[in-house]
Amino acid sequence: MSWLLSAAVTSGCLAAALALSGGRSKAYTAYSLAVHKASAIPAFARKYGLRCSACHTVWPELNAFGQRFKDNGYQLGNERDSPMWQSPAYWPIAMRTTPQWHLESTTHQITDAAPAGKTLSQTGFDLSGVDFLLLGTLHKNITFGLVPTLDADGTTGLEAAFVRFDNLGQSPWANLKVGKFELDNLLSEKRFTWLSNNGGFLYAYHYLPSGSANNFGFGDNQIGAEFSGHSFNSYTRYSVALLTTDDGEPGLPGGKSMDAMFTLSQAFAPGGGLGPQRVGVFGYLGHRPTTFETVVGAPIPGTGAGNKSFYRIGATAQLWLGNLELLPLVSHAQDDAALGPGPEKPTWNNALLEAHYVATPRFMVQGRYELTRMSTQGDPATPQTLGDADAFALGFRYYPFMISRDGMALHGEFAMTRTTGTAPLSGDGSGVDPADPATKVWSRSLLLAFDFAF
Repeated sequence: MSWLLSAAVTSGCLAAALALSGGRSKAYTAYSLAVHKASAIPAFARKYGLRCSACHTVWPELNAFGQRFKDNGYQLGNERDSPMWQSPAYWPIAMRTTPQWHLESTTHQITDAAPAGKTLSQTGFDLSGVDFLLLGTLHKNITFGLVPTLDADGTTGLEAAFVRFDNLGQSPWANLKVGKFELDNLLSEKRFTWLSNNGGFLYAYHYLPSGSANNFGFGDNQIGAEFSGHSFNSYTRYSVALLTTDDGEPGLPGGKSMDAMFTLSQAFAPGGGLGPQRVGVFGYLGHRPTTFETVVGAPIPGTGAGNKSFYRIGATAQLWLGNLELLPLVSHAQDDAALGPGPEKPTWNNALLEAHYVATPRFMVQGRYELTRMSTQGDPATPQTLGDADAFALGFRYYPFMISRDGMALHGEFAMTRTTGTAPLSGDGSGVDPADPATKVWSRSLLLAFDFAF
């Protein structure tokens, strides 16, 4: 019964947003057009004297102008692009963090005291950690990116570190990026408007079947080189990347193999919405080692061999109907049998629809439904439905202010997932799969937060 209610609520939210989209105000339409003719990175707004809304439909999501600015190496094509022009006091850095209150609840969790499973819940005030966003230009047409992170428990990390050579041969069709960076995903998890444990990631990017030895995540930043290009207005875009097989981990722990990825997308004239209509395709061919040299029985990092392949292919779009943005995505995935638990190659499919209704420049309502279905299990004895997943999310973002120096969003979100026979990808609960592979595990998150950057 809860399953039907959840689906009805999500569908109702999306239907209501669609109905409302026809009634946008003329004032807001004029505002949006001005923006498109004129990042979660306030440093750029300070550098160029622009509001954050110049590049964002709603922060942190990029609008058409913001996408073009990013594709051009964070350059507007004027004298302010060069570091030589900038004031000595200017430092290209922004920081983002999210104080929050949240509730987590997960059913059918195995514990020592409840081997048959019980519901585990927790609630209280919390912190998200801090992202330090340093991006800009070293010289004309030479862009850099550096994103150190500080988790709430004090752990440090390096989310991104790259240099990009822009407009090679004075052409926007040739750009080379080297380092650690986000894959060129049209639906980006790094400019996501979802923050909760169960809503802040996509199953389409991170799902792996039960018993998988693969560690790949489409939403994870990867290490390698990317050659990309775009038309002058960024309506036509492509990228080709060659990446190490380590899912973004430094030190070459996986060995000597390489992965490859491509993306291609085309946008069309806006047609009355707040942005252009865009469709795109993507593909990823990867490899993972299945054997390692050992010493005293322990595997030696970097000695991986016996590489076996996997692939991900899909299509996505960005569609505007007035103030309503629709983001559909479908994908198909397959791993080699050696990366799974049995003699067959596990295959699965994902589909999602995300919707944003931008009521005003300061208020957005959003919803998402996502499903994952196993097509072939690696072990034929495994139940066909093991690992199937459904995910729902509803939320809003209200921006009290967005200026050239900083901005803040009041963020509310409810998200839940239903997995069959497996623990939720969020990590909530005990993290142990239920004993019965037919058990439906529900994991729910409720979040209220202040998301700000300065």
